[in-house]
This record gives sequence, structure tokens and C-alpha cells, in this order.
Amino acid sequence: MEGLVLDEEKDINFVSWAELGDIITGRPNLGQMVPVAVYRALQYSIRHVLSEEFDKEFANRILFKAGKLVGEKFCQDLLDVNLPLTEFFTQLQNVLVEQKMGILRIEKVDMEKMEFLLTIAEDLDCSGLPFKDSVVCNFDEGFLAGILKVYMGKNFDVKEIDCWGTGDRVCRFLVNNPE
Repeated sequence: MEGLVLDEEKDINFVSWAELGDIITGRPNLGQMVPVAVYRALQYSIRHVLSEEFDKEFANRILFKAGKLVGEKFCQDLLDVNLPLTEFFTQLQNVLVEQKMGILRIEKVDMEKMEFLLTIAEDLDCSGLPFKDSVVCNFDEGFLAGILKVYMGKNFDVKEIDCWGTGDRVCRFLVNNPE
């Protein structure tokens, strides 16, 4: 459009969950749910373009950073960070199911080492994908890192060690605090 000027101060940024808009009012007929295939088309097309324009590692880093930002805002806006750890994880499990994002299981918690082993079944990113030779849930890694950073006030390394994309039926994440 001729004459269209993008004002950086008015650009859409992800500051909070509320900044995503009033979806119910904006979509009175279609509602707020979108098929998983549409979500994946968006994510995998962005991954593809970033990989082509830069490289695969760059794309993975960007998806991790985006996931971390979403995880931080998700935790700040949708979760009660004042709950004890067990109750917090229960709440997180419930909200992830309510939002249809995945089924979280906590397999191991070691508070002395600040290590967790988490699985997510039926996740948005890869459940049902054809098998690949590498894990693909970089966004989920960042998402979990962001949630834990806000809740615990510490940075966490999150590494996917099992993935639907590599033949597993769940995504498994090893989480630890590097400090």
C-alpha cells in the first residue's frame, strides 16, 4: 500500500498475553481454536525460511528464544508463581491441557542438583510427524526454560533428548540449572 508507514512504536510486540488481543470479539464466528496443522505450517515455514536465509542452528536458536519469550509471558500471565513446586507443576499440567498444548508429565525432580526430567505428549510441535533423524522441539525447549525462569528466578538449560520426530511417542526434556 502506497503511503503506508510502519511506526515502530506502534508495531505489534509480544509484551503480555493480553496484548494478543480480544480474540473472542475479533473472531465471533470462528472462535479462538485453530487446527494444529495451521500452527505447524506457521512454525515450520518460519523454521524453513530462517534455515535457508541463515542456517539450521540459527533457526533453532531463534525458535528457542521465541519459545522462551512465550514461556515467560505464559507463566507471568496464566500461572500462579507463588505456589509450592508440586502445586505449580500440577497447575502447569492443567493449564497446558486446557490450552490444548500438550500433556506434561514430571518424571524426575532433583532439587539438590536443580534437575528435572519432563515429558510432553501430544505436543503441538511434533506429535504425529513423520520420523526424522533429529529432535525438532526447539520452541518447546525455550517455552519450558521461560516458564521455569519466571517461576524459579533462575536460568535453565532445557534439552530435548527424545522426540516424536526421532521415533519416540513423547518428547522428553532434560532440564538443569547451569549455575
